[in-house]
Amino acid sequence: MEEIDVPVAGGDLRVVSWGSGPTVLAAHGVTANALSWARVASALGGRVRLVAPDLRGRARSAGLPGPYGMAAHAADLMAVADHLGLSQVALAGHSMGAFVVTETAARYPSRVSSVLLVDGGLPLPVPAGIAVDDALHAIIGPAMARLSMTFDSLDAYYDYFRGNPALGRYWGPEIAEYIARDFTGSGSSCRLEAVRADTRDMLEAAAPADGFPLLWAPRGLQDEDHGMYAAADVAGRDAELVPDVNHYTLLLGAGADRVAARLGDLVR
Repeated sequence: MEEIDVPVAGGDLRVVSWGSGPTVLAAHGVTANALSWARVASALGGRVRLVAPDLRGRARSAGLPGPYGMAAHAADLMAVADHLGLSQVALAGHSMGAFVVTETAARYPSRVSSVLLVDGGLPLPVPAGIAVDDALHAIIGPAMARLSMTFDSLDAYYDYFRGNPALGRYWGPEIAEYIARDFTGSGSSCRLEAVRADTRDMLEAAAPADGFPLLWAPRGLQDEDHGMYAAADVAGRDAELVPDVNHYTLLLGAGADRVAARLGDLVR
């Protein structure tokens, strides 16, 4: 694993890179960080160069200022592509990151060779008129709640995450390292204003996702038996259900092999 800083508007974006060969730029979820892709990178075995930034306002890019939102993330991804000397690049996005890559494809169509959506990118079934913070709590629950919490140690932060059955039941080194990257010494690195701006765009102004393949999980953010999407939500699309995974373990657990296989197809 290599870490580099890429100049973007307002400062440097921290980027993690694994492997070699054809490149895929990967965007993470709304309160996540680059290491959400670590298990997928391991499954790729180095045959694809997987490049994942800590998106603006998170982890080691937490110091980057606004404006936040999908347009800013799209510009940041193109800055990464420029830094790597790529005139065209394949994109993958998980959860909110899937909305980032659809926005990037819409804004920079000549720069994007292909797109893979991972449990995100399609309009979410949220009632019209709901406030952004209410929508955040409805969609991501404890992941939102922790942004205003403090913790006296990394172990206490781990314990909080272990209490979520979607993570605690499947605990392993990749999950632990992913969580540690978010910990500042007292709480989450995620900037609330970035999370709010990104969610507003995700809910109110999502870019078209038509024609992009989707991998989706049958279980949700608490390991419940309904995921981000139901079969009716993905009907008529190029959508593959990955069995026996939740929203997190689709990347950080048993689903990583399937995501890696589809990424390999993306750049073949």
